[in-house]
Amino acid sequence: MEPFELFAIKYGRHEGRTGADNFIGGDDLHEASSPLDYFVWVAKRSDRCFVIDTGFNARASKERGRTLLRTPAQGLAELGIDAAQVDEVILSHLHFDHAGGLDDFPKARFHLQDSEMAFATGRCMCDSFLRHPFDVEDVVGMVRLVYADRAVFHDGYREIVPGLSLHHVGGHSAGLQMARVWTKRGWVVIASDASHLYENFLKARPFPFVYRVDELLKGYKSALDLADSADHVIPGHDPLVMSLYPPVTDALDGIAVRLDVTPRPHPVSGGPA
Repeated sequence: MEPFELFAIKYGRHEGRTGADNFIGGDDLHEASSPLDYFVWVAKRSDRCFVIDTGFNARASKERGRTLLRTPAQGLAELGIDAAQVDEVILSHLHFDHAGGLDDFPKARFHLQDSEMAFATGRCMCDSFLRHPFDVEDVVGMVRLVYADRAVFHDGYREIVPGLSLHHVGGHSAGLQMARVWTKRGWVVIASDASHLYENFLKARPFPFVYRVDELLKGYKSALDLADSADHVIPGHDPLVMSLYPPVTDALDGIAVRLDVTPRPHPVSGGPA
C-alpha cells in the first residue's frame, strides 16, 4: 500500500487565551496557556489528494477576532496544490474554522458525518451556546452542496481508500470525525478538534467548548488507539506542531510542515513514544 505524504498548513492564529479558555478547570491566575494555531491538512500520494478541512474566511476572521495569516487556498498553493482543482475534501466538522472556505473548492466532493449535518441544522442550533462555533453561511453553503450532489455522508467508520479512513468520535461537536492516514512512519491520526492541544488528549484535560464531555474523553482514547503512538496523533490547534515537525521547504518555514516524519521530543509527551 502506497503511503500518503501528510502535511499541516498553518493559516491563522488566536492570541491572548487563558487556562480556562483551553481546559475545563483551567487556572487563569497560575497556569500559562497556549494560543491556538489554525490548520488545514493534506494527505497526498500518486493516485489521490485529500484536503482535510477548509479553514475560516476573512469575514469570520474579522467578526471573531482571529488572525488570518493566509487563506487555506493560498497555503495549498504554496504546496503546488490548486484548490480549484481539488476533488476530495474531508470535513472533520462544520465549525466556522473548519468549513469556512467551501467556495474555494468548486470541483470537490465533501465528506462528512450524517450526525454533523443533522446537528448543524437541527434543534440544537436553537441554543446560542451550541450554535456559537457555527457560521450560518457555512452551514447554508453545505446544504447547497448537498443539493448539488457534492456531499458524501458517512455514518461512523468508513475507509475512503486503502490507507485513509474516517472515524466518528463526537464530543466537541456531535458529528466530529478524525482521519487515520497511512504514512511512511505508520498510522497517523489527524485528530482535528477531537483534541485541540497535546495536553488535552495526553493528560485527559478536556477543552471547554464541548457538546458531550464523555464523548470528548472517549475520543482522546480513540485517537491513541488508532495511531501507532502518541506521537502519531496530530492535535487540531497546537502551536507545537509547527516546531516539532520540519518545514516542507526552508521557504515554507512557519507555513507548512511534514507530518509523515518522526517529530522532535516535546514537553508534553517527553518525546517519541
